[in-house]
Amino acid sequence: MTASFPTTRLRRNRRHDWSRRLVRENTLTPDDLIWPVFVREGRDVAEPVASMPGVDRLSVDRVAAAAGEAKSLGIPAIALFPQTLPEKKDEDGTEATNPDNLVCRAIRAVKEAHPDIGVICDAALDPFTSHGHDGVIRDGYVANDESVEILCRQSVVQAAAGCDIIAPSDMMDGRVGAIRAALDAEGFDRVRIMSYAAKYASGFYGPFRDAVGSSTALKGDKKTYQMDPANGDEALREVELDIAEGADMVMVKPGLPYLDIVRRVKDRFGVPTYAYQVSGEYSMLRGAVERGWLDGDRVILEALTAFKRAGADGVLTYFAIDAARRLNG
Repeated sequence: MTASFPTTRLRRNRRHDWSRRLVRENTLTPDDLIWPVFVREGRDVAEPVASMPGVDRLSVDRVAAAAGEAKSLGIPAIALFPQTLPEKKDEDGTEATNPDNLVCRAIRAVKEAHPDIGVICDAALDPFTSHGHDGVIRDGYVANDESVEILCRQSVVQAAAGCDIIAPSDMMDGRVGAIRAALDAEGFDRVRIMSYAAKYASGFYGPFRDAVGSSTALKGDKKTYQMDPANGDEALREVELDIAEGADMVMVKPGLPYLDIVRRVKDRFGVPTYAYQVSGEYSMLRGAVERGWLDGDRVILEALTAFKRAGADGVLTYFAIDAARRLNG
């Protein structure tokens, strides 16, 4: 580039709102948003999550109504996460494969009320295990292959309930290929897989674990299966493996601290790429907004636009409803 000041003045295009819109490189719309929703037992219940201001655990009937609100705002899909009752948890997370568990009932309620909104479900055992890990523990270690077999059965019951996208978040090796084979064998070849392909052993998950009730149950940490936050090249290997095994979409988690990974994944593979603005990211921003330290109207959309600029095709965010309202004007 040879042009220089004063011939070139970059501020010219910034002068008016219309010209700023005309040259804008990235645009955020409700189509880019996925709303994570916490589900709990009961009827007509909305229970606040203390560590996530503005977020509630909803009973199944309330989840169906919430899905209708998301649909009316143009949000394409919701993601369901259960708060399993303690008495239904055990060492092997057997409630995960119950066709009438909380998640499956919520799927059916949403699909009955709003069949044309997408429903995404985790394939992971941590909401169902008494020890809070994403797989079964054998001899003090999370057993990979045995956990994958259970995840396959969990995925099939979710698909049978009407789930559109299975999202394996467990970080077990080989689980995407195994789940794809299990779904296809049961006639669910049209169900998509959105893999948590690069999920890091992050400190930003705390409020989520409060919301699903796994924080007090968790024994130890998840560093033997979730990724080391210091690693970037390894994320590309994980994504490549998941694509080869049949993932239709991939995800990076957490979001804002890992935008470099989002960019690298999108540039390398060019597949539908998503990021999860996780609970800790949400709570930091929400807490600062509530205290008047930040302008919510600006920072919420600014943060979400950063994902688009980094290459994400969409964002799982607890701000989805707020953001969609703002974007709809």
